[in-house]
Amino acid sequence: MLLTLRASGPHAQGLGYLLHKHPDKLQTYPLSAGRAHVFYPQASDDAVTAALLLDLDPIALVRGRPGSTEGGLLDRYVNDRPYIASSFLSVAIAQVFGSALGGRCKDRPELVTTPLPLEARLVAASCRGGEGLARALFEPLGYSVTAERISLDERFPAWGKGPHFALGLSRECALREMLAHLYVLIPVLDDDKHYWVGEDEVEKLLRHGEGWLADHPEKELIARRYLKHAPRLTRDALARLVADEGSDPDADAEANAEEEAAIEETVSLNQSRQTTVIGELRRSGAKTVLDLGCGEGKLMQMLVREKSFERIVGVDVSLRALEVTRDRLHMDRLSGRKAERISLLHGSLLYRDERLEGFDAAACVEVIEHLEPFRLGAFERVLFAATRPRVIVLTTPNAEYNVRFASLPAGRMRHKDHRFEWTRAEFETWARGVAERHGYGVRFEPVGPMDEALGAPTQMAVFSR
Repeated sequence: MLLTLRASGPHAQGLGYLLHKHPDKLQTYPLSAGRAHVFYPQASDDAVTAALLLDLDPIALVRGRPGSTEGGLLDRYVNDRPYIASSFLSVAIAQVFGSALGGRCKDRPELVTTPLPLEARLVAASCRGGEGLARALFEPLGYSVTAERISLDERFPAWGKGPHFALGLSRECALREMLAHLYVLIPVLDDDKHYWVGEDEVEKLLRHGEGWLADHPEKELIARRYLKHAPRLTRDALARLVADEGSDPDADAEANAEEEAAIEETVSLNQSRQTTVIGELRRSGAKTVLDLGCGEGKLMQMLVREKSFERIVGVDVSLRALEVTRDRLHMDRLSGRKAERISLLHGSLLYRDERLEGFDAAACVEVIEHLEPFRLGAFERVLFAATRPRVIVLTTPNAEYNVRFASLPAGRMRHKDHRFEWTRAEFETWARGVAERHGYGVRFEPVGPMDEALGAPTQMAVFSR
């Protein structure tokens, strides 16, 4: 059973610090049914590969299992368990790479949150659901996935392919994120666990799924398989993932958006924002445009009217919002060149997506304030380092102006889903820092009626390189 982790780029050598394993040493750790070995097949300045090899004893796997007896049925001793990625590997990750999984690195603490170009390879993975399941589990998290079915025996091609896959995963992220994904999803792929599952497994699932599982489109399948199809535990896990189990997040978002629109209606702010953003995009000379967090497609509707934009792509994490946009743009009636010009993508702005790269410009209108502040770093890396359009037009509310909205109680934000609202100084500090870190210039423009003391209700940053 073999897992390899490869880091490349200027911080590649940080992999050894994060894993707390020296590249020059072979290190061995005892497991309940065998041993785990850690070694480095590769360790250069710009690329480091660490290997976790499990050497499991088939006899030890059987001993102590309910109903097991010495000399029992052959298939208890001869099976795929010692060789394929399973819950044994998840346990080994937690035991051997526990510090990295927990986000601890005493010698180089800055590396814990540093995104690294990472590749993970499972030499043989049980995937009860085929390649499609592997992609459904990992691609929404931003991974590029390769899955090659393994031959039963290369010496006898006529025997065909077996049920196992060589699985490759690549993504730029912090190591602890990748390890958390592997820890949870390896037994989900296998749809089995070698130990008793109780209440503590719910806690493990929620702890290692923090920050990504609640938004995963396959979270119900993940919870069910991770908890060995125990109905009560699965219900408990899913209920705790969502604060209000009976609520509809998309419906709540629609209601909150309507309330925000009503608050801002007195200054016709939405129309003013869209017109201003379109003007900036037009002046940039962009031919291809991304609408990031396109929502229900109001900006998209204006973008398609601009003949200078040859390709327009809307992206949103909400499938319901994309359906509304599809209807708003009558996309089912489009054909030929018109159909090729407009497309919608389901995706998150927190994970790198190669489909979004290579565009001239991106609009990000009233989006960042819906992100938790601790996720702004991931957003920044995805948009400014990976997607990297030539021009980015970004708007967000000006918190100082809120006192001018008579219907907005003091101290409350404009939208119930806003995680923050910045003053002009706070926004400019963040935007200048982002621009400097990624080689962009930035200028700021007010949007909406100006107040001499408070500024405009919306603030806009235009990044260009």
